[in-house]
Amino acid sequence: MELKITTLEGKQAGSVSLSDAIFGLEPRTDLVQRCVNWQLAKRQRGTHKTKQRGEIWRTGKKMYAQKGTGGARHGPASVSQFRGGGRVFGPVVRSHAIGLPKKVRALALKHALSAKAKDGGIIVIDKMTLKDGKTKGLAKQFDKLGVINALIIDGAEVELNFRNAARNIPNIDVLPVQGINVYDIMRRKTLVLTKAALDALEARFK
Repeated sequence: MELKITTLEGKQAGSVSLSDAIFGLEPRTDLVQRCVNWQLAKRQRGTHKTKQRGEIWRTGKKMYAQKGTGGARHGPASVSQFRGGGRVFGPVVRSHAIGLPKKVRALALKHALSAKAKDGGIIVIDKMTLKDGKTKGLAKQFDKLGVINALIIDGAEVELNFRNAARNIPNIDVLPVQGINVYDIMRRKTLVLTKAALDALEARFK
């Protein structure tokens, strides 16, 4: 697959051939969904907690006599039937993370990239560098390129001025190539890659 390379100013800077092994697969939504679920479950905090019967600060004395009251037989008031009692099977502090093999995660990333390529949602830019970290100027350049809702992937390090200018623009995410992931690719309309990012991806999946 051939794509044109542009600069931030919108000028042509040649073309690049995308690897069919990474960008030319027939997208499988089941793999992408599994990876997205794995990512979202992994980052869930799991700090929800309710008090169980043994954690309620109430007396353990029997409420009233076993017989002669005409009511049901009850023990302490910390049970779940009474107001202020413990909760049965309530949430506890735990990890929501699920397992997903590394090969499946790598394959899901390839299918996410292939899905973007198939939809025409990939833009290749020569390099992401700015003379000054001004958000207003970068936003105008993005408007010319048609980048409104995008994930931008640079090389091993994102240039400081570009990162500072892009972080105030809504619906724009900037990551180094090490941080590329399926969820961020799918949640944004456009995927913007630099030449350095393309080289790193091809080296990663070689």
